[in-house]
Amino acid sequence: MRIATARVHGVSVPMQRPIVIAGTRERVAEIPCLLLHLTTTDGIMGLGFAFSMSPAMYRSLRAALEDLSALVVDEDPLRPEMVATKLREAGEWVGPGGVLTMAAAAVDIALWDIAGKVYGQPLCKLLGGTRERVPTYASGVLRREWSLQQMEETTRRLVEQGFRAMKMRLGGGPTVATEEERVRVVRAAAGSDVQIMVDANQSWRPPQAIQMGRMLERYQIAWLEDPVDHRDIPGLGQVAAALDMPVCAGEYMYGLEPFRYLVETRAVDVVMIDLLRVGGVTPWRKVAALAEAFGLPVVSHMLPEIQCHLVAAAPNGMTVEHMPWFNALWREIPPMQDGQIIVPVKPGHGLEADDAFVQAHTLA
Repeated sequence: MRIATARVHGVSVPMQRPIVIAGTRERVAEIPCLLLHLTTTDGIMGLGFAFSMSPAMYRSLRAALEDLSALVVDEDPLRPEMVATKLREAGEWVGPGGVLTMAAAAVDIALWDIAGKVYGQPLCKLLGGTRERVPTYASGVLRREWSLQQMEETTRRLVEQGFRAMKMRLGGGPTVATEEERVRVVRAAAGSDVQIMVDANQSWRPPQAIQMGRMLERYQIAWLEDPVDHRDIPGLGQVAAALDMPVCAGEYMYGLEPFRYLVETRAVDVVMIDLLRVGGVTPWRKVAALAEAFGLPVVSHMLPEIQCHLVAAAPNGMTVEHMPWFNALWREIPPMQDGQIIVPVKPGHGLEADDAFVQAHTLA
């Protein structure tokens, strides 16, 4: 069995409300996405996926995916390590990182989807399958630009929807007192039994992050995420060492190697992995194993519809970030029950694109 064809399709997915891209003032109403269809000589189709938060970079990502996916035609789809090596070597003059790694991730996701269909097993079981469901937390809805009233109302609604954990964003307030008031409102609305995470999106310098962190510890925050620039690993380590509260980071890292420095230097307590930035399922599981060796849990960044398989398969998988941005794109999504995602049992990752939606939102 070999890869017979590779086909890339662009589709624009509208957001329920415009998204402000972290670190910029750009407001995005639609996210440009890419679907990769790898079809084998036996007629098995594997579905890969990638997206660009910046519409300006869509064409670059698409070109990279078209070029890399063409390289896997005639290759054995059940050898993802070999394919990953081939793609890495093909792009050594322009990588690692950026659109190259994200395009390679889409290829890798499609290969694992094929493997699941060949063996008749869901992705979670192919990777070890430690659980059939995993905890999840609401994310992307408690936004830093919202009023206190919006924060309170949204928090209560999330609890009513069954979430037992949620994440809020900080980093936009002018003072510690301003930020504390937002945390106080969310904690009061959520109650004492609900976990609250805080994401700073790299907003602070280490001294400010430590000051903010000590304030947050009074509200039983589950973790403080990306308090400083992800490239400042020594600074991140300073924050982690100064706080009793866990520090979470990793979503901005590309590939496997940067995670080595995160865990070796004890700069984090919780390792967050982005499926696309890390390069797909193949390196994702390596990062999880690396973290496990250091006694650290791993969590996912975005794409819960795929990453629920990965977190459920990892012995140290902790929780899945629930950001349902692309739900409209899929025919069926993993259901949530009692604050947990039930991992799909269909072969592969279990996702199928909704043909009518794709046709209505096709991108050139």
